[in-house]
Amino acid sequence: MIVLLRLAYLTVTTTFSFLGLLPLTDRDKEIEILVLRHQLMVLQRQVTKPAFTPTDRYLLAGLLHHLPTERLRHLVLLVRPDTVLRWHRDLLRRRHATASAPRGRGRPRTIRSIQLLVLRLARENASWGYRRIHGELAALGIKVAASTVWEILKAHGIDPAPERTATTWATFLRSQAGALLACDFFEVRTLSGARLYVLAVIEHATRRIRILGVTAHPTGQWVTQLGRNLAMDLQDMGSTAESSSATGTPSSPRPSTRC
Repeated sequence: MIVLLRLAYLTVTTTFSFLGLLPLTDRDKEIEILVLRHQLMVLQRQVTKPAFTPTDRYLLAGLLHHLPTERLRHLVLLVRPDTVLRWHRDLLRRRHATASAPRGRGRPRTIRSIQLLVLRLARENASWGYRRIHGELAALGIKVAASTVWEILKAHGIDPAPERTATTWATFLRSQAGALLACDFFEVRTLSGARLYVLAVIEHATRRIRILGVTAHPTGQWVTQLGRNLAMDLQDMGSTAESSSATGTPSSPRPSTRC
């Protein structure tokens, strides 16, 4: 930034100096050029190696590259013409490198869908650390670094490595409530005294109870058909429940304490 400011300052001062030469006659200009050349010869006898700042190099290269090479070799300069040409090549190389530099640098950001998946896995499985989540993503074919999973969890205030050795049933049920169903039989009696068995299902997430069927003689085939009907109904409704558990069997139904 400092180099650019100095270059701009020298460009402005050189422009004003050029404007100051306009009122001069050709004879005055030629005399001034001869005086400047003689002063350069005196400096060359006294200074062995002049020091040029980067701004000086850029300014001289920008002004002298318009002259033909043969004309450049006849000028009285403090450096060789080949040095001026090298300065100009460096100037063009830097300009090209600046224009070709990629705008976005560093590691690309993780896409939002992967971030949401990482957060969902962490939310539904509180005991999983970032390495377990990374392994699950790899099993799904999602290529992401373990450190990236760690950073996503840390940025959202989730412990990347929870120190838990086991998961309680309460924690498991809370995290998997949306995919769990519990089914059981309970017994009812009619006004005539007949005994009937009711197969009911409760959704853990919503606490909604579904009565699947009522029969006096439950059999395995009957329960299987009701399970198939329930699976089709849940699929049509777009439910996330995919598994069920039974605490009783059709062959030996007994009252359920949960229903």
